[in-house]
Amino acid sequence: MKREKKKIFGVSERLLSLICFLLIIIFWCVGSYGGMVKDIFLPSPSAVIEKIISMARDGSLWANCWESTYRVLVGWIWSVIIALPMGMLMANSRKASAFVQPIIEFARYLPVVALVPLTLLYLGIGESQKYTIIFLGTFFQLVLMVCDTVSGVDNNMINAARTLGASRMQVYREVIFPAALPGLMDDFRLTIGWAWTYLVVAEMVAADNGLGYMILRSQRYLATDTIFAGLILIGLIGLVTDWIFRILSRLVAPWQERLTDK
Repeated sequence: MKREKKKIFGVSERLLSLICFLLIIIFWCVGSYGGMVKDIFLPSPSAVIEKIISMARDGSLWANCWESTYRVLVGWIWSVIIALPMGMLMANSRKASAFVQPIIEFARYLPVVALVPLTLLYLGIGESQKYTIIFLGTFFQLVLMVCDTVSGVDNNMINAARTLGASRMQVYREVIFPAALPGLMDDFRLTIGWAWTYLVVAEMVAADNGLGYMILRSQRYLATDTIFAGLILIGLIGLVTDWIFRILSRLVAPWQERLTDK
């Protein structure tokens, strides 16, 4: 059964999204081509496109995109691997929650930028330092999000499984995880977006490639066209990532309808 396209005031959601992007581009064109803002502050769309094409031709575009994407994925995947079981345990064990949650609550307010000197001291200037920054930027928030999502699972289902003789591991595997999976996919989708926001922080010291490095290097020479190109590329990669997670959510949890689909 095909899903009907949603409409708001008679206009489809996709068309509204397209209109929003077009309005931003129009204002950008008016501000740059109209001379309302100087090029050093707001480069024209054509200048940014030319910069992207130039980087694509010399190969730096693909190299920087790959390096940044790889760093984000490694740091984020490690945060998921550790945060998922920890959050599920906190949601189903008061002792574990009492032991771990105060530390998590404390650590999640620490600014990641302030931790850069310590990561450099402990880990040096290699790739592990960059992965760690992205990990720290997502892990503590993700633990609490997983805990909150799993806590929302209906206790009646858990009690029914225990009544039927399910072991503790079976309850986790057959009841809690499938019931929480749609919410967990949303948590993953949000936190990988946060991982991209910490990319520039991860690449701000001792990096020689990546989109964050490209943006920071361009800042020194006031190359705003390159800065805009880097920001647009990060945004586009983020949109693609978000789209992939939305599709994955429908594939791995087709039994759960979101409120926006009703």
